[in-house]
Order: sequence, then structure tokens, then C-alpha cells
Amino acid sequence: MYSFKNDYSEGAHPNILKALMESNMEQTEGYGEDKYSIGAIKLLKEKLKRNDVDIHMFCGGTQTNLTAISAFLRSHEAVISANTGHVLIHETGAIEATGHKVISMEVEDGKLKPIHIQMAIDEHTDEHMVKPKMAYISNPTEIGTIYKKKELEELYGYCKKNNMILYIDGARLGSALCSKENDIEISDLPKLADVFYIGGTKNGALLGEALIICKEGLKEDFRYHIKQKGGLLAKGRLMGIQFLELFKNDLYFELARHANFMAETLRIGIKKCGYEFLINSSTNQIFPILPNKIIENLQEKYLFFVWQKIDENNSALRLVTSWATKEESVKSFIDDLKLISK
Repeated sequence: MYSFKNDYSEGAHPNILKALMESNMEQTEGYGEDKYSIGAIKLLKEKLKRNDVDIHMFCGGTQTNLTAISAFLRSHEAVISANTGHVLIHETGAIEATGHKVISMEVEDGKLKPIHIQMAIDEHTDEHMVKPKMAYISNPTEIGTIYKKKELEELYGYCKKNNMILYIDGARLGSALCSKENDIEISDLPKLADVFYIGGTKNGALLGEALIICKEGLKEDFRYHIKQKGGLLAKGRLMGIQFLELFKNDLYFELARHANFMAETLRIGIKKCGYEFLINSSTNQIFPILPNKIIENLQEKYLFFVWQKIDENNSALRLVTSWATKEESVKSFIDDLKLISK
């Protein structure tokens, strides 16, 4: 059985494992104050071309989201999310558990737009309701679409106009930045959001996300919030070592390009078999629509999620490729689909 269920089934890139082993017996400072974490933060600031940002490392995306969002919002304030948003659907109510409502907005392509911000503001009019204070987006979205530079500029401008925070979940940020449709550099992001994070877990790391705080007013006492939420790891160097390896020779982008290329190869092969897609995605998640009988046959050899029922006879799959997806596995899937489709 070969898995196309997610992009974290494999462990970590060999360069990361080698670096972890080589540093294993070193004694370092704890809680992210070691030389590796300090070096990784310095390197990330160079890549971002900004020395005035604060960078904090977490072990996973949900912990990053709940810590950041709960720190940045007052008790009566809420976060706006697309109805497909990760904080709304796939985090077990983590944000709500910190005392903050997630306001769901119906979107067509996974992307939140200024009109959705205004709708949320219009629907929450006074002190008898929660106050929309943050817009949460992910790039790429949960359905593989990406934000172009103009879209982010418009969204961020609208948030600033309404004294709101724009937060970008970057769990798969590498895939978005390496998309053939992308027009954003990683160094653009501090100018396009108040806070965002760079995901490592889904792009070659064992674990780890790097949160970038750009807005000055959000920086104060943030390490207190990390500690209180259980995110300040004694062996913080584990994240520092990994981000050093991912970014010192741009390995991060090399791995993301591979994941995208494998997804594009799958997409082309599936399209040649005559099938359509639920959404046009240029990242490492694709959503082909196949007959249910063919899906059942494919499930004998491959693991994937059946994403959405289309009608009585057809469903959309989610196929996810990773930094480690093998070309022969992609070819095998396409060949089997051709054979079953005859």
C-alpha cells in the first residue's frame, strides 16, 4: 500500500537526520536559546530581509495557531476563517477552547477576500456579539489554491483599514511559494501580513514550524504565552537544527518543488485518463473526481482520502504528494488508473 493521504507520512530528509546525529551529544542551552536556534533565526531573518521581526519555533501547526491567536486577541475578540479553514475544521476546537470564537465565512475557492471581512463586520455590530479582530488564512488553502500577491495586498490593506490582524497559516507555505502560479517571494511576506508561519513538518522536517511576528504590538511577552500553552520545549534545539538545514542551501524550496512536481505529474496523468477535478490546484494537493467503483479498486493498492461526494456514482479524492514521493509510485498510480478505466 502506497500512501497519498498526506505530506508527513515519511520521517525527515537525510540532511536533517545527519545534522541531528552529529549534534546529538553536544550540550546546549535549552528553550530555544541554543546556538542552532539562534543561528536558524538569524538565517530566516536574512531570507526574509527583515531584522525587525520576532521568530519563535513550535513543534506543530495546531499549537502554533492556538498559541498565537489566543495571545493576539482579547477575550471578546474573534477570528474570521473560510469555511474550509484548518482552525475551523481540523483543530478539534482548539481556538474555541482558548475562549475565542471562529467566525466561518462561506467561500468558493478556499480563499478569504475583503468582501468576507466586511460581511463578518456587518454581522457583528455591537457589544452583544463577539468582535471580529483577526482574519485567518492559509497559503496554500485547504483545497490547494494559492493567494497571489495582489490578493494578499488587498486583504491586508482591508484588515489594516479595519484595525484587524492578518494571520497566515503556512503549514504548506513551501508548496505555495514554489507553485507555478505563485508571484510572491518569501521576503514579501512580512509586508503582506502581521504574522505568519513557515511550516517544516509537511516539508521535510521531523517536526517544527517557525512563527514570524511582524507587527510590533504583537511581540511583547510572547514567550510567556508559548510557555503557558506548553510550547516552550526544553530541547528547543531540535527545531533550530532542522530549520538551519532546511534553509542554509534552500533545501526547503527544493523539497517543495519536488512535491509540487509529483502532484503535477499525477494531475496530468489523471487528466489524460479523461477525468476532471474538483478544484484547479497548482500545489501538492489535487482533487480528481472518479467513479466510486474505480475508487474502490484503487483503494486496494493506495491510501488516500475520499474528500467529497459528487453524486451517487462519483466522488472527489484528495491526493497529496510530499518531498519524498517517488516518481515510480506516481507512475504506478497512473498506470493502474489507466488499466482500471478501460
